[in-house]
Amino acid sequence: MPKIFILDTNVLIHNSDALISFADNEVVLPIEVIEELDVFKKDNDEKGRNAREVIRMLDNLRRKGKLGNGVKTEGGGKIRIITNIDLSEASELGLSTKIADNRILMTAYILQKKQSRVIFVSKDINARVKADAIGLRAMDFEKGKVNFDKLYTGWKKTILPKEMIDGFYAKKMLKVENETAYEPNEFALLTDKADKKHTALARYSADKKKLVQMKYGGKEIWGVRPRNKEQVMAQELLCDDNIRLVTLVGQAGTGKTLLALAAGLQKVLQDVSYDKLLISRPIMPLGRDIGYLPGTKEEKLENWMEPIFDNLDYILTMNKQKQRAKFKTAKDLLDTGLLQLEALTYMRGRSIPKQFIIIDEAQNLTPHEIKTVITRTGSYAKMVLTGDPYQIDNPYLDSASNGLTYCVEKMKHQPMFGHMTLVSSERSALASIAAEVL
Repeated sequence: MPKIFILDTNVLIHNSDALISFADNEVVLPIEVIEELDVFKKDNDEKGRNAREVIRMLDNLRRKGKLGNGVKTEGGGKIRIITNIDLSEASELGLSTKIADNRILMTAYILQKKQSRVIFVSKDINARVKADAIGLRAMDFEKGKVNFDKLYTGWKKTILPKEMIDGFYAKKMLKVENETAYEPNEFALLTDKADKKHTALARYSADKKKLVQMKYGGKEIWGVRPRNKEQVMAQELLCDDNIRLVTLVGQAGTGKTLLALAAGLQKVLQDVSYDKLLISRPIMPLGRDIGYLPGTKEEKLENWMEPIFDNLDYILTMNKQKQRAKFKTAKDLLDTGLLQLEALTYMRGRSIPKQFIIIDEAQNLTPHEIKTVITRTGSYAKMVLTGDPYQIDNPYLDSASNGLTYCVEKMKHQPMFGHMTLVSSERSALASIAAEVL
């Protein structure tokens, strides 16, 4: 028997496809949801775009029938807008009808009285708690979620006889019997079953169907040398131009941004593999927002890019090679045009060729925003997404539903993709303790 799913507004502005994601069930939108979409549609961010898309979808459905009675979808379900429900039937709940969220919950409650198979869907945790308190079945919108506890790490430990590891060092490759044992560009820590200290690091080549020796990992680039095996493997991915998309996941201080920037500088300034280094990050303030900032777009962005500048200044300070001495600070790079800062808002519709692109704090993007960003990469461009799924400032995302982890799981089978989960904090002893204890 079909269920009735009552959608909260935040579900639709999170993902416009939610409207048609419930198969052959009925989707009900209280009129308050339509009114809230009308408010969001004026915004120029992702929420506004999703609101406008939902409104267009509803307008198309309106041509097929009356939304007040319910219009059938191609999936065999139905979409209905409720406008004339008598909220006095839910007066025993004691909820104020002046609050739109309460009216949405009351609508769901009244429908549940008439049909028990009613489910309230919301990205708002507090709304789900209130729904549960009044006896409603409530759930999060699960589409795009991944099992974060089993997130692809980018490497695995493989136990082998000593002879096979010695053979790998001699031939610089090792045949893999089971081709499905590794993902493309997945790393293997080859470990001697008799001597755990006898190890080798290898990367799986999907083309050769073999574990091959690394070419770039472990080397110093722009004064930065990897300090642990995860950083070595991450550096291999960052420096290989055949890998067009790299994701780096890890807690604060694990070196995600530092490694990405060092590789970007190497590829743009030294190897000249790309025309420029483009850096962007979501505008998500930590704590209370400071409001509008004066100046040009570049001047506004500089305030949000201070963490990037800190890393760049550190790299440039550590770098002692004479041919790069003209770049003393990140501002020097900006002045040359070799470094460009861009707001994610302005990346929609662009095609960005032959650039090394870094999207920092990507855990604050939705799966749809991640798709939008990645599809901007043009010919001969490389994109690196970095982020910490444990530090999310977007109120409707969590470690399982953010765009970064979604991208890792969906792209892991692709030969031009590589991923690494960084574990050890290398920023400082204090930062390491804070990441573990606090």
